[in-house]
Amino acid sequence: MSMGNPIRVAVVGVGDFGRNHARVWRGLDGANLVGVVDSNLERARKVAAEFGCEAIADVAALKGRVDAVSLAVPTVEHARIGCQILELGMDVLVEKPIAASLEEADALIASARRGNRILQAGHLERFNPAVVAAEKIVTRPLFFEVHRLGVFSPRSLDIDVIYDLMIHDLDILLALLDSPVVDLRAVGIPVITDKVDIAHARLEFASGAVANLTASRVSTEKVRKMRFFQEHEYISLDFSRQDALRVRVAANNGASGIPEGNPFDPGNLSGGIDSGEPRVNFEKLPTVPEEPLRAELRDFLDCVITRRQPRVDGAAARRALELADRVMTGILEHARRVQLGAYAPQVIR
Repeated sequence: MSMGNPIRVAVVGVGDFGRNHARVWRGLDGANLVGVVDSNLERARKVAAEFGCEAIADVAALKGRVDAVSLAVPTVEHARIGCQILELGMDVLVEKPIAASLEEADALIASARRGNRILQAGHLERFNPAVVAAEKIVTRPLFFEVHRLGVFSPRSLDIDVIYDLMIHDLDILLALLDSPVVDLRAVGIPVITDKVDIAHARLEFASGAVANLTASRVSTEKVRKMRFFQEHEYISLDFSRQDALRVRVAANNGASGIPEGNPFDPGNLSGGIDSGEPRVNFEKLPTVPEEPLRAELRDFLDCVITRRQPRVDGAAARRALELADRVMTGILEHARRVQLGAYAPQVIR
């Protein structure tokens, strides 16, 4: 593989999200989208025609033709197909969750290690400009409030909402805090499917931080927000808008940018209260808007070229999966304790 030549890539699994991988790869500098693979050959042909690449019969046919692969098949197939790709000598970005179980995640990590291959997990919210901006100002956060709500969609109904949506925020929390979870309480129920469709978890970390998370795929509106508090500061992230607002208290220097009105109005992005007492300052953190999937694939491409470890490597993805499993266990324990009966999750991982 030459540093000067485009990296040859393929997408395995071109349902809704895999198609997005193909779309981004097609327009990414330094990448050459060679082909797509899907168990539904007609779907593969349609996506291949849309993005000017080849519909390839199976994964084995990628050997020698492709350097790196986006893997976007159903979660239950991540380990089996991912290990096959790695053993054929290609680097892999596998969609989240990394695998259907910790044992399967370990198999992927071991396979990548044996072949000295790059293994990255598709936790794309790590690349959201709001998260990137917030990472730079984190000191010692002590409380998080997180909401990730969406309207019902037939996508990803093979997994519980914890592994579909909440796992994004679990991964972010683990990255921001770098501290183990010492206590966990959770509740969740099926609403439309036989999986958990709405869930809430309360986590306490060894650092003293506490996080409340709510995830739903049966809401009436789409909400993607995280708020956290640290000494004299409140930071609000909006994943959909890709922006981050920092609110903090500073000693008053006599200069006020808010002559009147509510000082806690987020529309006031600078200034404070000129009253001789501490001022509340609003600062919109600098962000560079970019589709998180594009930023994620660009980062993966750089890892393939430079052979550095990804920001979200197999170990980080495994930690997020392990915590998601603990949330699911908490939900099942709660269901048994309160005897939910017909409302309890019907399928246990």
